[in-house]
Amino acid sequence: MKASIRRSAVFTSAAALVIALCGTTGTARSAVPAEPGDGELQFGYVLSETGQLAYLGPPMIESVKFAMKTINDAGGVLGEPLPTVVSGDEAGQEAVAVQSADRVLASGVDALIGAAASGMSLAFIDRVTGAGVVQCSGSNTAPTFTDYEDDGFYFRTVPSDSLQGPVLAKAIRGDGHNRVALIARADDYGRGLLESTRNALEDGGATVTLAETYDPKSTNFDQIVQQVENSRPDAAVVISFEEGTQILQAMIESGLGPDRIGVYGTDGLRSEELPRLVAPNQPGRLDGMKGTAPASETNEKYVKDLKKFAPQLKELQFAPQVFDCVTTIALAAEKAESDDPGDFVEEINGITKGGDKCTTFAACKELLADGKDIDYDGVSGPLDFTDTGEPGQATIEVYGYNAKGELQTLRTETSTAQE
Repeated sequence: MKASIRRSAVFTSAAALVIALCGTTGTARSAVPAEPGDGELQFGYVLSETGQLAYLGPPMIESVKFAMKTINDAGGVLGEPLPTVVSGDEAGQEAVAVQSADRVLASGVDALIGAAASGMSLAFIDRVTGAGVVQCSGSNTAPTFTDYEDDGFYFRTVPSDSLQGPVLAKAIRGDGHNRVALIARADDYGRGLLESTRNALEDGGATVTLAETYDPKSTNFDQIVQQVENSRPDAAVVISFEEGTQILQAMIESGLGPDRIGVYGTDGLRSEELPRLVAPNQPGRLDGMKGTAPASETNEKYVKDLKKFAPQLKELQFAPQVFDCVTTIALAAEKAESDDPGDFVEEINGITKGGDKCTTFAACKELLADGKDIDYDGVSGPLDFTDTGEPGQATIEVYGYNAKGELQTLRTETSTAQE
């Protein structure tokens, strides 16, 4: 961990002091920015309320609020309840994400949760960490963040795609495919997962017939699908977000659907709604499609409790990882006996490994009160942060779609970072 820097409570205009606080969890407070070390741990988020990842917004946002409620039910942090979370929308647009981050920072938050997309986080990470505010994402998987110059203030509870790629490659090879085409979004997420998967496939003896990126803002993907067809693969991997619906439609129309070749996706395509978006009247057209994603539904108690808290939720992707962001930060503040991010940032890595194991905020808080070191194992699994503030191992789900268009968890596998 690099030496921390303390944020400055300087604001350039009175407008920066007027912040709309959204959400129903926590204690209401005025819009006057908090000072670091004021006794209250203030959370904010920049997540997908709108935009191409809007389907991931509800599980992440509700999980933030659920974690805060769980913490407050256990007595809060440093004897004080968590105030209402300050909200911001990344909207799938870098300019909007930056504006939202600036607004959330202007409210005086101690920690910011988000963004959902790696590209959106990269658009404002320097603003957050440069202000000495802790940032934690439950869904940024781009390998870029591992060595990013963040002064030690950026963390993620989701594994790097360097851990997901080998599991995806293993699934493809295990299904007997030898010639594999890879197409991916031309951003840090897409390029990182493409390279990780490509390396693992080639190390396993497969031939990568195509490894190409595309402009995710394109409105026509016929050219990239034609490239896949021309490469004559027996399997194809689509690393995408919302635009993957159009790509899969074009692949099916070109005779490259799951009934003809192996078709695989990643976390950006994992959705219960995908079959009906691709083929509204024939969801079974994706029968046999598989993919990988950081595991989201392996903790049955957490899933049950979250759905009770937010019964309207359909998707749960990345919700456990976001819950762990909030809980880890809160425990670090308890360990540091300070809500100043310049203090508690130094405790975040350590509380995820090497101490007495605990799995809830209440249990971990009790151990800390007794002067013990803790090893918080989150609802997403053991975190065991490396020195760069990310999981050293990951539980990766292999998912699939059946003839009814139903999303199923086929199995989970553990992937560990190479030393």
